[in-house]
Amino acid sequence: MSTRRNRAYIGWVFILPNFLGFAALTLVPVVIALALSFLKWNSYDSPTWAGLDNFRRMVASDTFWTALFNTAYYAAGHIPLTLVAALGFAILLNRRLRGVNFFRTALFFPYVTSLVAAAVVWNMLFSPEFGPVNQALHALGIADPPGWTTSTTWAMPAVIITSVWRDLGYYMVIYLAGLQTIPAYLNEAAEMDGANAWQRFRHVTWPGLRPTTFFVLIMLTISSFKVFDLVQVMTEGGPGRSTLVLSQLIFREGITEGRFGYSSAISMVLFVVVLTVTLIQFRLQKRWEQ
Repeated sequence: MSTRRNRAYIGWVFILPNFLGFAALTLVPVVIALALSFLKWNSYDSPTWAGLDNFRRMVASDTFWTALFNTAYYAAGHIPLTLVAALGFAILLNRRLRGVNFFRTALFFPYVTSLVAAAVVWNMLFSPEFGPVNQALHALGIADPPGWTTSTTWAMPAVIITSVWRDLGYYMVIYLAGLQTIPAYLNEAAEMDGANAWQRFRHVTWPGLRPTTFFVLIMLTISSFKVFDLVQVMTEGGPGRSTLVLSQLIFREGITEGRFGYSSAISMVLFVVVLTVTLIQFRLQKRWEQ
């Protein structure tokens, strides 16, 4: 019993610092935000009870539904494109090639680059009149290229492209780690049995990458639904409301307008959406394992 208690104490010693950080920086703010969602407070006056008024206002707001749609739109583009690009580059660079370390570093470099600088550069690249992107499209014979960040139709695709470019290097490194855990003899045995590259990927590589893919999906889902900084720098939610996402709406209502109760209600909805999608992914992962 004393040995078990000592092991338990040692375990708590290792867990406690992380738990304290989680409680102070995540758990307590979430609980406070939940309480604020039922209050009316502008940080100057005393908070007053609002009940479900903040949620009723949110449901009746066209801006909220636009932001929710834009967030889902961004996630639907960002998640699969980043996953496929990261996996493709990981497979391509998981070989003994001359200069492979340089290409790995070059692809990972955008992730550690200043996001503000990257967003400004991509805004210049997407410039409708002088940007290299549209000049290249003109050279290919496209007479009327997209307006990108100045167009309500193409602004969100421009943000998604920039986000994929920035994030794929990070997830490529994760996939590289996953690929290197797959025993080489499995691919060698499959090749000796006559399996082509696609068959080896489908029956050897992809099953071995399921845990890695699950982790990547969870991380991509969370980062996609809480996207804020890139959209804020590139488009500020415009043109109009074409790229307004939930995190921006929370920031505007809380920090800019001082409606902390209403912004907390929106943040609770965002929390529930991310939690629901994550739980669905956990359920699907269990089915895959069975």
